[in-house]
Amino acid sequence: MFRFRRYRMLLICAFVITVLLYHVSKNSQWDRSSEFWHGGAGLNVEERPRPYSPPASEPVHGHDHNNQAGTDVGTNGDEHTFGPHDVDHPEEPQRGSPPPPAPSTLDPESTIQIAQLKSVDQEGAGYGLPTKAPTVPGWKTPNNHAEPQEQNKVVSTEAAATTSTIHWQKPKEWFPVPKESIIPLPTGKPQAIPAIQFAFAEESPTDKEIRLGRLAKIKTEAQRAWSGYREYAWTHDELKPVSKKSKDPFCGWAATLVDTLDTLWIMGMKDEFDEAVEAVRDIDFTTTPYRDDIPVFETIIRYLGGMVGAYDMTGGDPKYRILLDKAVELAEILMGVFDTPNRLPILYYNWKPSYNKNPRRASSHSGVAEIGSMTMEFTRLAQLTGEDKYYDAIARIVDALEELQNREHGTAIPGLFPEHLDASGCNRSAPLPPGPQHNSPGAPEQVVVPPPPNTGFRRGPQARRREPRQKRAATPNNGPTTRDPEEFPPGWECVPQNLTVGGWGGGSFSMGGNQDSTYEYFPKQYLMLGGLEPKYRTMHEKTADAVKEYLLFRPMAEGDPDILFSAKAYSSDGTTKKMTYEFEVTHLTCFLGGMFGLGGKIFNRPEDVEIGERLTDGCVWAYESMPAGVMPEHSFVVPCKDPTDCHFDKTTWYRAIDPTSQETRDQQMEDYKANMAKWKVNVEKAKAENALAEERRRLAAVAPARADDEAEVVGSTKASPVERSTLETRDFPSYETAPKPGGKLQDIMDAASNNVITVADQQPLDEVPLPIEPLRPLTHLEYVEDRIKKDHIPPGFSNLRDKRYILRPEAIESVWYMYRITGDRSWQEKGWRMFEAVIRATRTDVAHTAIRDVTTKEPGNEADMEDSMESFWLAETLKYFYLLFETPDVVSLDEWVLNTEAHPFRRPK
Repeated sequence: MFRFRRYRMLLICAFVITVLLYHVSKNSQWDRSSEFWHGGAGLNVEERPRPYSPPASEPVHGHDHNNQAGTDVGTNGDEHTFGPHDVDHPEEPQRGSPPPPAPSTLDPESTIQIAQLKSVDQEGAGYGLPTKAPTVPGWKTPNNHAEPQEQNKVVSTEAAATTSTIHWQKPKEWFPVPKESIIPLPTGKPQAIPAIQFAFAEESPTDKEIRLGRLAKIKTEAQRAWSGYREYAWTHDELKPVSKKSKDPFCGWAATLVDTLDTLWIMGMKDEFDEAVEAVRDIDFTTTPYRDDIPVFETIIRYLGGMVGAYDMTGGDPKYRILLDKAVELAEILMGVFDTPNRLPILYYNWKPSYNKNPRRASSHSGVAEIGSMTMEFTRLAQLTGEDKYYDAIARIVDALEELQNREHGTAIPGLFPEHLDASGCNRSAPLPPGPQHNSPGAPEQVVVPPPPNTGFRRGPQARRREPRQKRAATPNNGPTTRDPEEFPPGWECVPQNLTVGGWGGGSFSMGGNQDSTYEYFPKQYLMLGGLEPKYRTMHEKTADAVKEYLLFRPMAEGDPDILFSAKAYSSDGTTKKMTYEFEVTHLTCFLGGMFGLGGKIFNRPEDVEIGERLTDGCVWAYESMPAGVMPEHSFVVPCKDPTDCHFDKTTWYRAIDPTSQETRDQQMEDYKANMAKWKVNVEKAKAENALAEERRRLAAVAPARADDEAEVVGSTKASPVERSTLETRDFPSYETAPKPGGKLQDIMDAASNNVITVADQQPLDEVPLPIEPLRPLTHLEYVEDRIKKDHIPPGFSNLRDKRYILRPEAIESVWYMYRITGDRSWQEKGWRMFEAVIRATRTDVAHTAIRDVTTKEPGNEADMEDSMESFWLAETLKYFYLLFETPDVVSLDEWVLNTEAHPFRRPK
């Protein structure tokens, strides 16, 4: 029977809510608000701007608050903002659809007018090398010293008012280098340098047939990757080879296109090269809708190096002069990163004019690879243009590194640099000298301009990655934007200091990411300058000696191969006394074999060539140890105690996977036994309580039967109103009075219900849950075998931290160097096995992709694909595979030197 009194409040509330809903539903404003949130009338959600659309015009004072921006903390610790540069671009006819391939229409006599770039006045003619003119025929030294009042006059006010695109403008130079203080290129005839390449004999017809067949297959894969980029990501930075979309982590300046230029030339893809050169003509380096900052290191090695290298490969053909012109255009923008008190560079350059109202200093947390890997690109540009200022910019960095390397107790490991350096030039822990706080002489009063608020988003890591995610990752940070740490606050004086260790303690030391290319450039820069700057030899030899003494180790592996790897060392006190190590194997570190081999040949250090071979063989072993035939991004191995007498030992390997001591294992077992005893007691208690609960439920189930018996006795006799009222009052004491009997509504409710209380109406009794049985701890053997099975750990490895392969080139790079240096054809066989495994694991229907797990035997399935093809796949990896089977005279090491992105620069003669 329905009890009205029990539910009357609920009925009243339901009635009121129904009335309210009826009236609200008649309100047209409700519908319009729905349209606002869900894209109804008046708001077409499909008409939002494309991700590549330029942001709105920047206000005169401040920043563009309408521009979606995120915040990214680069490896140097500097905060910088940028837009959604990893946003997919599935349909972009303006950029994503290239014209059909056609013969080049470049006019050999044509020139391009680059952005007007002006600075302080210069007396006399342009800079020139003391011994010879610029190597570019017809090069006219640009006037980079206009009147001071015209320093910012690049885009006219009228033009700026008619466009929403914000362009870089030549900023005020706060710390100009006087003309007489500019460091010139070294002069004189290049020194005699020993031959690097092996004197190859003529190959047999059989060997030639095999070589040409492999060369053709490699070129086919390169054509496949380029065609996929051209069709689905033309003029964007990167192709997403699974989803067939594009992304722009590097300002959207067509990173893959520029990075691949010299690869196209080397492989004889002339039509594709000409088409790409035409696309370079249209790149505007003065603006980007994707980032508020420019990642300086990545931009230099990919873009500047790519254009200079491609121009060099053409032999300086005037037909391709646009490549050099665009390189100069970009270099002039990048020169602003050196405008700091100590001329050490800012590594993430905020290019918008509103950011450049105040002077800045370099970061106190600068990555070594980023700060030290600009030398080759700016040196070659200085040689081609005759502009010493480009060489001056990087020479000051090298001078600072040399001083730190030579400084007593400068770093924990003499000869090596820690991962991060303080390049700010300001000793923040030292007390300021007495005296008034004021700006530098002649400097205007500083006005701090706050950076724009963070209103956008940042992609997840290649999250970082790095992406960017760097070649050698950036940590996403969506927190609020604060003052740029490089910007001078009011009263910016500090106690000056030279380049020094950044952070606390002595730092970390390795030949891997964020450190590698600085060391790589020491011997290569020696070659670039024809041996005329001896400091590069000294710096390389100190580096090589330190690596051999402190970092190299032999791993314990099945078959006892004579291979080497480079560890990562940590110093807690700034010395080598408390050094700890990680015996890592990273793909980035695989460049080291090539560096040792090259340096050993240049500086007559045959032992280093042998070390280079063992290091390279180590990376080949890492490839062949994995089920996919490709080495992982980051892993750890077991070091030999004695590198001269090292044999694989299964017990030692197992102990490295599970370093837990036997004493700890025994204690875990004792704890388990004690917990099991307690568990058994608790189980018995729970069972007893549940038995009592079951009996109570059994008795409660009898109640309905007894109620039926009572109903039969009563029969059809109807209870009197007084009896019913009394019963109802007793059954439901929560109501103040019983309902009046005899009412019409009451009669209907009584007819629709009965007054029997069943077991289902009662609250069920909960069972006491049985306690969970304690898990028996695994024995050492059980734990290790379980780890090996689940993580697919090959013999000799102790941990696979990152199982990805992201199309990296460093291993095949060293294989190529070893083949060209030693002439040993076994390196070609090793490289070919690597190529077949890589293609099998990474090939998609349009290109090639990074993969998530190299420990699977069938890694080519779509679920394992990362949907990423970074520009170095075409710029480096496929280029090195191709050059391994090309004739030795193509990009000969005695004529060319390659930067860290594999862009060839011609050596001086």
